[in-house]
Amino acid sequence: MFELNFEINQFLDTYWQKKPALLKQGFIDFQDPIAPDELAGLAMEEDLESRLVYQEDDQWHAECGPFKSFERLEKDGATLLVQAVDHWHPDAQQLVRPFRFLPNWRIDDLMISYSTPKGGVGPHIDNYDVFIIQGEGKRHWRVGARQTLPEFAAHGALKHCGEFNAAIDVEMEPGDILYIPSGCPHEGYAIEPSLNYSVGFRAPDQNDLLSSFTDYNIDNHDNALRYTDIPMQVREKPGCIEDTELNKLHQVMLANCKTPEHLIPWFGRMISEAKHDLDVAAPEYPLENKEILEFLEDGAQFTRLGGLRAVYFEQTPKLVFINGEEYDFSGFTELAHCLCDQDEAASELLTIFKDEEAALTLFTKLVNLGYWYAE
Repeated sequence: MFELNFEINQFLDTYWQKKPALLKQGFIDFQDPIAPDELAGLAMEEDLESRLVYQEDDQWHAECGPFKSFERLEKDGATLLVQAVDHWHPDAQQLVRPFRFLPNWRIDDLMISYSTPKGGVGPHIDNYDVFIIQGEGKRHWRVGARQTLPEFAAHGALKHCGEFNAAIDVEMEPGDILYIPSGCPHEGYAIEPSLNYSVGFRAPDQNDLLSSFTDYNIDNHDNALRYTDIPMQVREKPGCIEDTELNKLHQVMLANCKTPEHLIPWFGRMISEAKHDLDVAAPEYPLENKEILEFLEDGAQFTRLGGLRAVYFEQTPKLVFINGEEYDFSGFTELAHCLCDQDEAASELLTIFKDEEAALTLFTKLVNLGYWYAE
């Protein structure tokens, strides 16, 4: 449905996490996958995270949804933003797929915004990489090189940064793509009523990782390793913590992550868990293996639920992590890779299931959970 119009390897070598880029007509003949009215309808739902940002009397304001009405969008200077639209809107989900030349686990979600003329969210810095696709309308963007700037709260839910010199200063039209690396200040304002699509890439920081890993260990290791003394002698300086003791404490703290492989059970669960709600709709009645085969034999394809995360590790290809849970694909890793690497699968599943009843049984379970559905 959407096909990128630039040389991907050249982009990765020149720009990815290095400097911002304008990819003029990154999508040729771009057609919006969603209408402003549809976006407003999603912003009325409790399950979706949405915001309305606007200026009034030279003051910034930000309101959080769900919303019941949108009078503010009848005026200039307003922006409606909805997170994780790819979880709920199949056509919008298609817009994420072209960016899977990057690892799936790095993709965060698709945020869509609608702005009236002069609408924007102000100058700011994001801690993640993002591709911004211009939909209907035109928008003026300024982007600076990566730099450290003062940041301040323009509103309780709105952080802005100080002034910056623009490395990119451009008016974007439908199909243009703006790539902004983490740490680069930017601001955009609608010239006319505009739709923008932001494909963001998560990058957990050290504190996020340590906090999550600690929680995992607390929940999964009842018999945690406890510190024990080194051979003890009379301490002439009892106020001093000796190097050998500090080294022993360090060993205790690292006992569960001595090698990268130790991180797999935790990180697989953590990174596969959806940050936003999923539009899970399990079958009304549980399907059986034979019904899955009938679907496939009739030419159906199975599509992964929008926003669902499914990953495996090169070191342990038989373990698959789906929506925060671990599944054992021993004996049929081909199915694991098919489900994780592809958004859709059809005839290749028949080939796998032909001689692997256990693989079919596991896939049927995933379908009954609402994670894959037939089309």
